[in-house]
Amino acid sequence: MLHSVGLKTLHEQRRSLLAWSIALVLLVGMYAGFYPSFKGSHAYNDIVNRMPKALRDLFTAGTGLDLNSGAGYVYVEMLSFMAPMLVLIYAVNAGATAIAGEEERHTLDLLLATPISRARVTIEKYAAMCVGVLGLVLAMGVALVAFGSAADMQLAAGHIATAMLHLALLGMVFGGLALLAGAWTGRVGAARATAALVAVAAYLVNGFAPSVSWLKPVQTLSPFYQYIGHDPIRHGLSLTSAGIAVATAAVLMKAAVVVLTRRDIQG
Repeated sequence: MLHSVGLKTLHEQRRSLLAWSIALVLLVGMYAGFYPSFKGSHAYNDIVNRMPKALRDLFTAGTGLDLNSGAGYVYVEMLSFMAPMLVLIYAVNAGATAIAGEEERHTLDLLLATPISRARVTIEKYAAMCVGVLGLVLAMGVALVAFGSAADMQLAAGHIATAMLHLALLGMVFGGLALLAGAWTGRVGAARATAALVAVAAYLVNGFAPSVSWLKPVQTLSPFYQYIGHDPIRHGLSLTSAGIAVATAAVLMKAAVVVLTRRDIQG
C-alpha cells in the first residue's frame, strides 16, 4: 500500500466512505418509505403543475412530473437534485483535497520527493476519488433495488444501474474539475469554489433551458444534461451522454497532470 498513492488515499478515507455509504442508504430508505403516500395521489402533482413553468422545469429538468410511478418519484425526489448534490459534495471535496490538500499540509513536496512521478500521483489520486464515487453510487443503487422492491416502486434493476452509472460519471467530471483547480492553485478553498460555481451554473443551465430560449443551444454542454437529460431511470443508458462524460473527465484529469507537472510546488 505504501507504494500505491491511490490505495493509501482510499485507506485514509475508509471511515468517511463508510459513513457516506450508510447515510445514502438511509436516505434511500427514507424516500422509499414516503412513496406509498404519493402513489395514487395527484395532489402533489397538481401543486407543482401550478408553479411557473421556469420553476417547474428547474425541478424536473424539463422531463415532466409523474410522482405516481416509482421511476418518476425517484427521478424527482432523488435523482434530479438530492442524489447529485450529495455525490458532488463528496467528489468535489475529494478532488479538491487530492493535490491542494497535500500542498496546504506541506506534504506534497515530501510525496513528490519519492520515486513517484507527478503524473502518477495525480492519476492515482483521481482514481481513488473515482473508486470512492463508484462505491457511493453502488451503495445507493443496491439500496434502491432493495427498498424499491419493498415499497413496490416497480423499478427496473437495469435502469437503476444505468442511472447510478450516469450519476457516478457526473461526480467524476466535477471531481476532476476540482482536482484540476487544486493542481492549478494549490488551494483547497479555491478548488472547491471553482467546482461548486461551475456545478451550480451547469445545473441552472440544464434546468432553465427548456423554458429560456437563449439557454437551449448550450444545454447539451451541461454535465447535468449528460447525467439526466435523457432520464436514465426510465429510459436506460445513453451511450452518447456517457461517452461525453467519460471524455470530459479524461480531459480534466489530463489537464491536471499537465498543470501539476509544470508548476513549482510551494514547500
